[in-house]
Formats: sequence, structure tokens, C-alpha cells
Amino acid sequence: MKEGKWPFVFLSIFVSTCYIALNYFTKRHETTYLLSLYTILFFAYLYINLKAKEEDTQHYIWLSVFINVIILFGIPPLSDDFYRFIWDGRLLQAGIHPFAAIPSHYAQSNFQVEGLTPDLYNALNSKEYFTIYPPVAQGIFWLATFFNKSVIGSLLAMKALVLMSQIVSIILIQKILLQLKLPAKYVLMYCLNPLVILELTGNVHFEAFVVVFVLASFYYLQKKSITLSAFFFSLAICTKLLPLIFLPSLLFYIGWKKSIQYYVVVGVVCVLLFIPLLNQEIITGLSTSLAYYFKKFEFNASIYYLVREWGFWNYGYNIIQTVGWKLGLISALLILSLTFYRLSVRQKSISKNLIFTDWAIVLFIYLLFTTTVHPWYIIPLIAFSVFNNLKFPIVWSFFIFLTYTGYSENSFFENYWIIGLEYIVVITTALIELIPRFKQSLAKQLTHNFQ
Repeated sequence: MKEGKWPFVFLSIFVSTCYIALNYFTKRHETTYLLSLYTILFFAYLYINLKAKEEDTQHYIWLSVFINVIILFGIPPLSDDFYRFIWDGRLLQAGIHPFAAIPSHYAQSNFQVEGLTPDLYNALNSKEYFTIYPPVAQGIFWLATFFNKSVIGSLLAMKALVLMSQIVSIILIQKILLQLKLPAKYVLMYCLNPLVILELTGNVHFEAFVVVFVLASFYYLQKKSITLSAFFFSLAICTKLLPLIFLPSLLFYIGWKKSIQYYVVVGVVCVLLFIPLLNQEIITGLSTSLAYYFKKFEFNASIYYLVREWGFWNYGYNIIQTVGWKLGLISALLILSLTFYRLSVRQKSISKNLIFTDWAIVLFIYLLFTTTVHPWYIIPLIAFSVFNNLKFPIVWSFFIFLTYTGYSENSFFENYWIIGLEYIVVITTALIELIPRFKQSLAKQLTHNFQ
């Protein structure tokens, strides 16, 4: 790095300035500025990953941490979800179950609960929906609102917790790369990705905690600590329910006996974590929220949008109420099919990082069939790509950001041409990468059968 000190300094200043401009001085509806800055940051990210040497890794990690710190103090420029986080946290501070009622109920009651104000209510983007956040997420909301009663103070507390989780994720990625005997510089694929930086520390999305807990679960699985691994996996599930889809893959990776032990620990820990919130309210509220997710919410979908258009053409109306859950069922069956396929392949040795490939495929299947794909949903996919050399999540991290072009100052309209381009490029790239891997796996199986 000594020889390339000044180019690194100039690049760091340039990239940091772009992040400051995007995070502090660019609004979501300012499409030209937003996409221009993001494109610059993305190509700088590609340049760094292509040019960085092993000995440069720590310098770029410090750059990543520095960037996260300098955007820590801004109001999220691309998402207003944090208002709901604070709303739920203030309900918990008041001793009210966050699933007890939808926000409009408290508005009709003239905001008699301390901390629930008209200003906070008006900032919500989900006034008529129950919360959908499990107990670990709720605990973070409670913690953020406990230390500071102002919106800005609570937001800063949450962003600081996200930043800490990011730092721990970077440490875990480095440790796992060492376990898997992979180049240390691969960590830069995750920690310098602009989508990761902007959507986690910038916009306070809790995929940060999902990633850190899933990474910790793998790290301790490699250490042969089933109980500790399962504990961290439980924390991931209780932050967002999505990691449940990764559990079947363990059957192939660690076998039936250890998997059953793993599932028992996950089940017990999840029950214990849900107990503080466990009553009829959470059952009703969470089931209602999940039903809304599959029957009402739609954004940046792929297969669902094609099915929806067929429904309009065939029936004359939006068939999301009947088709959303069916697509979810199809994705579940495909995910289980991947597990059965792996179990049918008798391999003498299993690559330690194969599970990250399977988790990437599983998450990709889920995202293709779901009705809603926000940009931050693919962040675990980017984390998994660090360990399996898959490039389609990196490609997707650029194209999915283009979905922000649909925002105007007062409304939102999806651009289906952009969505079509996004999925054509991503699916094509994924198939080019994944098909040869399955062919190679099948060839090994046939060779084994004939021996």
C-alpha cells in the first residue's frame, strides 16, 4: 500500500464525498442525482475489488467502516420504515403489546399512549397494517427508544446498533474466509458494496442483524458447536422470519441426526424468545401481517407480475389474493426439492462452502416467486456470494437499485421496463453461473455410481 498510498487516499476521499452527497443531500425522488451517484459508487466498488491486493484488504475494510460512520448521522434518504420501528418501540415502552392494534386505532383514540404523536403517525407508511417484526427486532426497537425519547435520538441509536452489527459481520466474514481457506480480499465484495452500506447503516434495515446472526451460526457450525450455532440461527429467525427457509439445507450439510438436534435447539430458543410477546395478539397480528404480505403487497416482483398480467387478461382483475400464497407454496416445494436433490447425491466429501451456494439458491428461488422484492432483501444473497464466487448477486445489487426510479415527490409508479431489464439480466447471469455447477455435481454423481 505504501507505493499506492496517494491513489488510495484520493479514491477514499472521492468515494466518501459521493456517499455524503447521496446520504445527506439527495432525496429519493431526485432520480438523476441518485442513480448517477450510485453508479459512480458501484463502479468504484468494482474497481476496488478488481485491483485490490491481499495486503490492501485491511485498508479498504477501514475505509468501509469510515464510510458507515460518516453516513451514521443522516436521516435515511431512501426509506421511512424507521418510523414504524420507533412506533413499535414506544408501544413497548408504554407496556403495550406491539401487535395489539394497528396504528390507526391509536389515532382514533386521540393518541392517548405516551410517545405516540400525530407527527410520528403521519410519517408512518403502514398505518392500516399490523407490525410484522419478530421479538429480536422488537427488542432492538425497545432498546433504541429506551435510551432516547426523541425520534432523531432513537434513530441514531438504531443506526449505531446496525453499524456495530456490520463491524461484527466483517470480522466474521474474515474468520470464515480463513476457515474456508479463501482469499482475505473477498470480504470487500460485501463490506464495500454500496447497496449494503446504503440500505443497512444508511436506511436502517435489519438484514444487518440477519446477516451477522447467520454468519455466526455458520462459524460455530464449523467449530462443531451445534448448540451455539443453532442459538445464533434462532436469533436470525427472530429478527426476520426469512431464515426459516435455510433450515432444510442443513439436512445435507450436517446429516439427519445433527440436523434434528439443531432443529430442536432452534425451536426451543425461538419459543423462549417469543414468550415475552406470546399471546393471542401476536398470533392474530402476525398471521394477519403475513396474509397481507402475500395478498396485498407487491413491489419489484418477477414471476408474480407475469402471473398477475395473465390474471388481468384472463379474469379482468388482480389475482394476488389467490395467487400470492400459491407462488409461495411453489417456492417452498422448489426449496425442499433442492434439499432432496442434494440428499440423493452421494458425495465422498462435501465442500465446506457448499451450504452458502445452497442458501443463495434458496433465497434466489424465494425472491423470484414472492410478490415483493425491496432492494435490501438481497443483502444476505450478497453476503453468501463472498464464499461461493457467485457474481449474479453483485450484478443484482446494481440493477435492483434502479427500482428507486419509480419515486416522485408525492407518489410512486413502477417502471416495468426497468424491472424487466433487471430480471432478464439477473436471471440470465444466475443461470450461466448455476447450470455448470449442477452439471458438475451430476457428473460427479454419475461417476460415483459407475465406480
